[in-house]
Amino acid sequence: MALSSTNTAAVDFLKALVRIPSLTGEEAAIAGFVEQHVRRAGVDVLRHEDNVAFGIGEGDDTLLLNSHLDVVPPSDDHPYDPFEPVETDGVLYGRGAVDAKASGAAMTTALLSLAADGWAPNGRLLVGLTTHEESGGTKNGLQDLRPNLPSLSAAVVGEPTTLRPCVAQKGLLILKIHARGTAAHAGRSHLGDNAIPAAMTAIQQLEDLSLDRADPHLGAPTATVTTIEGGEAHNVVPEHCVFTVDLRTTPAYTHEEIAGLVSEAVDADVEVYSDRLVPCATPEDARIVRAARAARPDAEPFGSPTSSDWVFLHDVPTVKMGPGPSNRSHTAEERIDVDEVKRAVTVYRDLIRAYFSRAA
Repeated sequence: MALSSTNTAAVDFLKALVRIPSLTGEEAAIAGFVEQHVRRAGVDVLRHEDNVAFGIGEGDDTLLLNSHLDVVPPSDDHPYDPFEPVETDGVLYGRGAVDAKASGAAMTTALLSLAADGWAPNGRLLVGLTTHEESGGTKNGLQDLRPNLPSLSAAVVGEPTTLRPCVAQKGLLILKIHARGTAAHAGRSHLGDNAIPAAMTAIQQLEDLSLDRADPHLGAPTATVTTIEGGEAHNVVPEHCVFTVDLRTTPAYTHEEIAGLVSEAVDADVEVYSDRLVPCATPEDARIVRAARAARPDAEPFGSPTSSDWVFLHDVPTVKMGPGPSNRSHTAEERIDVDEVKRAVTVYRDLIRAYFSRAA
């Protein structure tokens, strides 16, 4: 099949994916569709729950291309039915068109087209399309699928980056900070110890904490107080006040290290509420980065402030790279340029070939 026809096939496949409403936790129909599509092309499929993995080649050097099948619920004011793909003036509208079904469609088409060409990697090439990426909960499709895959040598995470290679992404550490006091009747407040001013002091101490160790692509971590709650009644001195801190972290610090620094800085109790979304980075001299740059020689590596399933590949050299701009994700105007979907197939094919050539 000519490459131009292959690239057009990726657009048709993307449209078919958009037509299937695959909200998080409701991916069975789209997983079944993908499985049938791949099996018709003569490629074996591993189905683990509603996660789908397939590949070609053999050997210990395994490259995984991963994206997710689930989407967020429709927004208000979509210009068209969010689950009916509409192509107009070279632009395709639909929920998931950017985040991240375009990546999945292009990755799948790239692998199937290489197989149809009779090309075989000097190792193993896998595509994994997974579930529960958008929920941010404890269940995650890639995390569940990965134990069923061979040991990975490198990976590409398909998220919208306008096909630029992302080599670092921020993590998320959520802390709950508890200020304690002593309850008393508000009419005898001198008998109590108000936890709300204690929390205000802790917030100022947090503001004064310097996390200035910078990552070359992501800068320094940021800490933002996002919620605060204290007191139970208007006539009672509060004995407890808790506030939430959203820390966007970088590979310059571990989550454990930051939690320790916060504990030392504030006169309050620090609870680690969530630390599973770790920051990730891949050295620019890693083979997968060199392969990505060979596929996109005009694009400089960058760092991303948004998290992705890369957190479940943090121990593997990985780049995040996919068609479409990230700022259209989760919006009513979600759309992607058709030419970029076609280009993504070529970029992924070139990246795969460069990676397995070992010359990258």
